[in-house]
Amino acid sequence: MKIILVRESGSNLSVHVTRHLLAGLSVVLVAAVTGLGFYLHHASMEQVHTQAIAQWRAKLAEQEALVVELTKKNQAQSAAVGRQLAQMQARLLRMEALGAHMTSAAQIQAEEFDFNSLPAQGGPVSGAQDTLGWGELSTELAALSAQLRRREAELNILDEVILNEDIHEASQVKGRPVTWGWLSSAYGKRVDPITGKIAWHSGVDFAGRDGSEVIAVASGVVTYAGHRSGYGQLVEITHRNGLVTRYGHHKSLLVEVGDVVKKGEQIGVMGSTGRSTGPHVHFEVLKHGRNVDPAAYIAKNR
Repeated sequence: MKIILVRESGSNLSVHVTRHLLAGLSVVLVAAVTGLGFYLHHASMEQVHTQAIAQWRAKLAEQEALVVELTKKNQAQSAAVGRQLAQMQARLLRMEALGAHMTSAAQIQAEEFDFNSLPAQGGPVSGAQDTLGWGELSTELAALSAQLRRREAELNILDEVILNEDIHEASQVKGRPVTWGWLSSAYGKRVDPITGKIAWHSGVDFAGRDGSEVIAVASGVVTYAGHRSGYGQLVEITHRNGLVTRYGHHKSLLVEVGDVVKKGEQIGVMGSTGRSTGPHVHFEVLKHGRNVDPAAYIAKNR
């Protein structure tokens, strides 16, 4: 094959192309077209893949947001149930303390009303058993909470009715929590003995000899006995009429939670545990959950 090329000057250039050369050029051209098609196809598929990945990422983000929302909802429900259970436990503790106090004070046989043991229950199982759902559990807890409030009110009324004058007298919070010692710090604002700054003192302090007796100022039920931050070894006794007394910084304790103690009974040994500068007892009086000045109760005749 003869190919004539025309230059700009007007002269001609003849080029002879053999069949082999033409075939080679055809192969190169086909390869170039094929490569271009492959490149365009690859670019198109890459764009499709990119779009698919973006869609999956959007779906994953949506699912993650849903999981976070469900987790928050579950945590809120759990917190609500936890608060309700805590309130019920507090009411049960007060009821058990009051019931134990009434049993002891009225001289009822312990085997008849043992507030430290679970009531006997039983019976055959009939039919299938299902796990309580959130809605059913919340309904049951609300009903039980309301029942506890009613029973607590009934026990308080019974407490007022059945206790005779002698029991009433022994249950009165009055007197000093020590057999020997002196008032070393009053209730209210004071200069903190450790920091030297003005601070609120929620009770009164009675200093004495290390190892001397700490006694209950009234009959009641021990509702706390153990270490508590700041108080050291602490005893808390629940009495009638919404009164609670606390005795802190013991060297050792002689009572346990659930014990019924009488007025003047030794509950611990004076020490200096917790936040303390020396042997003494930190004495608090709480009325319906609020700290009050113990001076009025200490000043009463014992």
